[in-house]
Amino acid sequence: MSIVIHHNPDCGTSRNVLAIIAASGETPTVIPYLETGWTRAQLLALFAAADLTPRQALRTTKSPAEELGLLNPDMDNEALLAAMLVYPILVNRPIVCSPKGVKLCRPSETVLDLLDRLPPGPLSKEDGTPLIDAKGHRLA
Repeated sequence: MSIVIHHNPDCGTSRNVLAIIAASGETPTVIPYLETGWTRAQLLALFAAADLTPRQALRTTKSPAEELGLLNPDMDNEALLAAMLVYPILVNRPIVCSPKGVKLCRPSETVLDLLDRLPPGPLSKEDGTPLIDAKGHRLA
């Protein structure tokens, strides 16, 4: 199985999703999107596959979204997309692609739906909430 994670190493949720993928036995391709940036085609394909609009994928905290006026509900998707190309931090993370689909993995347990096998437990999310018990059963 091939898994790709669009990752921000400064984000606790993104780090936890990466750890969950690794704990499941997979070695994902990690794309540090803050360094590589995005292409328009890439964002459109990711959003379509994840059934997201640019508004739904917009990172509204710890980003320049407010100062750029992007929180205005009248801002259209084209303007949001254009801003995301200039400021990669505007795209919420992590976005994970696997043969099972593409998802914005917030909250982090969302990634479990994209894995062929669950990681062994016990396993918790970044805030300490249990995800998988010691017997390997999913709790979330």
